[in-house]
Amino acid sequence: MSAAPAVSPALDREQGLALLRELLLIRRFEEKAAELYSLGKIRGFLHLYIGEEAVATGAVPALGPEDALVATYRDHGHALARGLPAASLMAEMYGKATGCSRGRGGSMHFFDAERRFYGGYAIVGGGLPIAVGLALADKLTGRDRITGCFFGEGAVVEGEFHESMNLAALWRLPVLFLCENNLYAMGTAVERSQAQLDLSLRAQGYGVPSESVDGMDVLAVREAARRGVEAVRGGGGPYLVEFRTYRFRAHSMADPDLYRTKEEIEEWQKRDPIRLFAAVLREQGLLEDAEVEELERSVAEEIDAAVAEAEAAPWEPVGDLLKDVYAA
Repeated sequence: MSAAPAVSPALDREQGLALLRELLLIRRFEEKAAELYSLGKIRGFLHLYIGEEAVATGAVPALGPEDALVATYRDHGHALARGLPAASLMAEMYGKATGCSRGRGGSMHFFDAERRFYGGYAIVGGGLPIAVGLALADKLTGRDRITGCFFGEGAVVEGEFHESMNLAALWRLPVLFLCENNLYAMGTAVERSQAQLDLSLRAQGYGVPSESVDGMDVLAVREAARRGVEAVRGGGGPYLVEFRTYRFRAHSMADPDLYRTKEEIEEWQKRDPIRLFAAVLREQGLLEDAEVEELERSVAEEIDAAVAEAEAAPWEPVGDLLKDVYAA
């Protein structure tokens, strides 16, 4: 199926400002994370979501609070959009006991059972079977819930993708598959690794309805996610949405980013999702410069408070290190 046209349904000021704030929160959170990583405050792996903010901001709210959400290792934006507090996420990256995974998971393993946010998975495609299992449990117990599952285009060539898609279709499971196609699986351009570039067709091969949308347009993302949620919740079985997006930063902080040109990145930055959406709001008379300044101030305060809490938070007591570790 070809890419759906971008849609710009009527917004009121409150909705528009809320969406813009979420976009800004994710962007500024990631920029602060990069800064802290460079200072040695955050260790391990760090995969930034800069450039892809429209996907999480537009798609995650389509799910209800009782629905489950499974994310990838590039999970900061998903977690923030799901409502996990910035302070708990920052503490997690610091490795502190107040982190959402008690400091044991770090950047790639955000988790919050209360909010039904089930990872953060470091393995490419690793969340797909988990999502199918969650959806199967809901179906068998008769719960009116669905599971949203994010994954990148690199996961489409993994066996887990095909196994999960097949079982979800076969058993008509309530799974919304959300493919974030940022055009590079680590450092390999998608056209060098996949013969069929319309990834939504992979789902249709299993009888799963699908569509592709502009992942830089938060309103197009929002409407596509709503269509998917309605289809799945209506009993139609699984549904897949491919979001065609782009990451402005390297794959991870350890990546020298030598596989693409500066000119290519600059061309995509012209379609910065924050800039695009702010322009839409201004065109509709819903945004003034003073409101942008206020949003930036509010976001900066939230992130500064998150960093301060992470700095002050305790480390996990040594006596708790074997807690929740199962061994003979």
